[in-house]
Amino acid sequence: MTDNPVASRTPVTLLGTGAMGSALARAWLAAGHEVTVWNRTPARAQTLAAEGATVARTAAEAVTANRLVIACLLDDASVGEALEGTDLSSRDLVNLTTGTPAEARARAAWAEARGARYLDGGIMAVPPMIGVPQSGGYVFYSGSPDLFTEHRDTLAAPAGTRYVGADPGFAALHDVALLSAMSGMFAGITHAFALIRPEDIAPKDFAPLLVDWLTAMAPAAHQTADGLATGDYTRNVVSNLAMQVAGNATLLRTAEEQRVSPELLTPYMALMERRLGQGHGDEDGTGIVELLESAPGTPA
Repeated sequence: MTDNPVASRTPVTLLGTGAMGSALARAWLAAGHEVTVWNRTPARAQTLAAEGATVARTAAEAVTANRLVIACLLDDASVGEALEGTDLSSRDLVNLTTGTPAEARARAAWAEARGARYLDGGIMAVPPMIGVPQSGGYVFYSGSPDLFTEHRDTLAAPAGTRYVGADPGFAALHDVALLSAMSGMFAGITHAFALIRPEDIAPKDFAPLLVDWLTAMAPAAHQTADGLATGDYTRNVVSNLAMQVAGNATLLRTAEEQRVSPELLTPYMALMERRLGQGHGDEDGTGIVELLESAPGTPA
């Protein structure tokens, strides 16, 4: 007699069937897991019922159905509201709801006080990437190492997994740090297209040049990491801060000529000038991290 691998797969409860939650549910169903779903608006879960999921009438009923409970809701407050009054004892709660590191740490303590193991997650993917191994999507996880180890295979069905530590806040911190870097990149892309827009330059022709340039510049992150690790911001500097600040004048004059607002660039430029004014012209830009850490109003 042989074991049935489908029958041995961990059943999953999923709270939240929005775009991301539905994509997660379909990935687990496709991998052969039994899936129980709950959504505050029940009608939004019915499509998944037709695809093989069991729809619970209440969050409490959904939590009771399975030991492994996944939350993918609007925000941290929604998680608290959905789980208020439910019995979490002996449950494994994995929270894939987007939040802050502080919210994740507080939610972990809240869950553990109710007898649950807790794992927080930060999803580095959009719904169409879920359940598609070649998409490159993955999820940061942090919190209970035992929970992660036990359910690693189940958690890997929708997307890749990256465990980043026992501190429950680390998944959210990694998530937000990467999203913040993305926001800065989008700001630069937006400014670049604004500069060329008035001219006879096709955006579709310019786009591959922009992608290639940003790809070539991205490894500068490694030098920043090395500088922060050693405390030496002057090693292997190709374009020092003094040179960069001098070059900023050309960027600003060009924006003026093209009648483009420089407001996406000037906050960073102001920090560069302040660091230069402190006598660090021979460094790269790594020291700007220190200015951000010591910004007025920054919590200690």
